[in-house]
Amino acid sequence: MVEINNNQNSGDMNKMIDVNSVSEDGNENVNKNMSVSSNYNDLTDIDWQRLEDGSYSPSSYINRDLSLLQFHLRVLAQAASPRHPLLERLFFLIIFSSNLDEFFEIRVAGIMQKLNIGDVSTSAHGMRPSEVLNEISAITHDAINEQYRILNEDILPALALEDIRYLKRDELNAEQSAWMKRYFTEQVVPVLTPISIDPAHPFPRLVNKSLNFIATLEGKDAFGRDINLAIVPAPRSLPRVIRLPDELTGGKEHHVMLSAIIHEHIGELFPGMSVTGCHQFRLTRNADLDLADDVEDIAKALEGELENRRFGDKVRLEVTTDCPAHISEYLLNEFELHDNQLYRVNGPVNLTRLLFDFNIPGLRYQPFTYAVPKAFRREMDKSDKSSSMFAAMRKSDVLVHHPFHAFLPIINLLWQAASDPKVLAIKQTLYRSGTNSEIVKALAAAARNGKEVTAVIELRARFDEASNIAVANYLQEAGAVVVYGIVGYKTHAKLMLIVRREEDRIRRYVHLGTGNYHAANAKVYTDYGLFSADPDISEDVHKIFQELTGMGKPANLKKLLHAPFTLHEKLMSFIDDEIAHAKAGKRAHIIVKANALTERRLIDKLYDASQAGVKIELILRSMCCLRPQVKGLSENITVRSIIGRFLEHTRIYYFYNNGDERLYCGSADWMDRNLFHRVEVAFPIENKKLFKQIYQDGLINYLQDNTQAWTLDGTGVWQQLQPAAGEVPHVAQEHLLKVINGVEESS
Repeated sequence: MVEINNNQNSGDMNKMIDVNSVSEDGNENVNKNMSVSSNYNDLTDIDWQRLEDGSYSPSSYINRDLSLLQFHLRVLAQAASPRHPLLERLFFLIIFSSNLDEFFEIRVAGIMQKLNIGDVSTSAHGMRPSEVLNEISAITHDAINEQYRILNEDILPALALEDIRYLKRDELNAEQSAWMKRYFTEQVVPVLTPISIDPAHPFPRLVNKSLNFIATLEGKDAFGRDINLAIVPAPRSLPRVIRLPDELTGGKEHHVMLSAIIHEHIGELFPGMSVTGCHQFRLTRNADLDLADDVEDIAKALEGELENRRFGDKVRLEVTTDCPAHISEYLLNEFELHDNQLYRVNGPVNLTRLLFDFNIPGLRYQPFTYAVPKAFRREMDKSDKSSSMFAAMRKSDVLVHHPFHAFLPIINLLWQAASDPKVLAIKQTLYRSGTNSEIVKALAAAARNGKEVTAVIELRARFDEASNIAVANYLQEAGAVVVYGIVGYKTHAKLMLIVRREEDRIRRYVHLGTGNYHAANAKVYTDYGLFSADPDISEDVHKIFQELTGMGKPANLKKLLHAPFTLHEKLMSFIDDEIAHAKAGKRAHIIVKANALTERRLIDKLYDASQAGVKIELILRSMCCLRPQVKGLSENITVRSIIGRFLEHTRIYYFYNNGDERLYCGSADWMDRNLFHRVEVAFPIENKKLFKQIYQDGLINYLQDNTQAWTLDGTGVWQQLQPAAGEVPHVAQEHLLKVINGVEESS
């Protein structure tokens, strides 16, 4: 359990959940015996009040990085939960590994950079970088131990019962061992490069997150040298898990790890010498990109930085549990890392590449058929296919709720526009995409067909930079105009604009979304998309594209809220309105669903609203720096998080407004970066039917979840809910599968 330093900010320490505590009905419990500083318990109401400068005390906030780490632990808890099918539990384990990799590459690396500048707090929570790093180290060491316990004690034995096995070297029979030797000789050796450590061969510069082996040797090499150590990088071109041939397994899903193959035969790489030890390890580096605001060409600058990402500063070393202390100490010294940056794992050092996608339906989530909104189904049945979707949008706004609704209508709209002679222009923002995307292909086809196509591509979408550069080149070759948004401001808004000539007039059609134009993401992310021909909204979208591609003052928009210009200001004013209603004795209510809440001024305003009597319900997937349910500070605020089959991604802002309700969907989380350093858009839902649909399905439904929901308390502890005695279990995502897709709920 985490040891907490006794200081005024110790309340910021989010504690690790006990993911091993699983009740008989499959619902996870949280270890309530959290290690909470006695100093935190001694806080009184006055500690939560404003300071002399009008701000709240540091103890009023939860550290952002520790809050994000707690989200990763909630994901890990899913791997331990028998509520999920077996292969999905394995997938959650892999997701946790991937999440933790990025956490170290970006967040931990960033904190280390701050520490190098000085161990001084610059954040609202008041914690110093060294304190945050110590907490992260303690929590992640416990979490990784639990991750491998789940793998070795729960998931692998259960998979073996289903004849899915990852065989160890000593589990292979003679025929399988012979096959493994041939595989090593024919497939592995040609691409292996063993590197001896000697005066002529210094320790190699290893790529971020690559699998490597350190071998200890005895004897002399071909040149008569005494070589004691060698490094063998595993080829990145080879799979980390290799399926044994059917004739050797009877067609069963039996596999062997690449690490086992190399380990078994590493002696063959050093003829005439003895390998006395072989140990796998993995180094994690800083992978954040650092672009100056005054670059002349973002694309060229990014291409240069992408190579640097592979060799950034070292932040973490992973070795196996059987690695001798003198070897791990040697590696730590070589990488200039400390003991608390060493992670010993009881299994493969890289679970992110563990094979899991087996076609065994009984071990996966129940499949479903993606729905299509009735408005588009009706129009698609008509003979005039070229204008069918435009006709539906002229009649009324159309809403899609992914992944329950198909992504296909977005693709179909673009393809219709690409071939429609009445369409003059298409403009679209692209944040995460790919050259194989139907979206990109349709835009390219439209450009080749003579349409004026403009793509605003955000090259700096983290870990998709190379793909986005390729998309930009592809579209430019097709004749589209490609711009990269605004230097210093990521273009994160999800916008599509189609300009069509109809009966001697110009009409605009738009799609606005909360998620990316990415068909694969739309199958696993929950997001809303609005199709509209509303003249005011269409005009607003047109003005935003003018901002992104041209110059001039911020656009004066009629309906859309627009970061970095009006979104934060409007949100603050909407909360002020609720405060005024509460003070006047009227009903006041705010519901926000987003990925994260970290922006201090909004948090402070929500504290003010709570103290004024406003009921505030927050549904936040990951980070929350606000402390709910604290006497004198936030008694009227509740915070919950939904972790389940789909990644919650919708952003919805609801304000009761004395009965004149406001409801916006948007691309922005309530974070400093989204509100002040990105181009974001929030759009109002004015159609009464769609308003009710989002309010019920996207908000109330999630507030009723009593099975996959976690709630946050004022001490920073997350606890998973369980249905009370006699209470019917309600799982928000399963409910939507039932009402939208006709899938029977499993709980």
